[in-house]
Amino acid sequence: MAREKKAKAKMDQAKGKAKEAAGRAVGNERMSAEGKMEQSKGDARQAKEKTKDTFKH
Repeated sequence: MAREKKAKAKMDQAKGKAKEAAGRAVGNERMSAEGKMEQSKGDARQAKEKTKDTFKH
């Protein structure tokens, strides 16, 4: 289960980075902001999983 959540975090980060870059390329500030938000969501999920791992061991 943790492995799936970590993969989802990485996917959110990558998807957000791509969306942010695409938004900047076409000059769409909203798309760029959404991409940053997705990256932040992935970062938060990844930090949560790392914290859980720390307390498991």
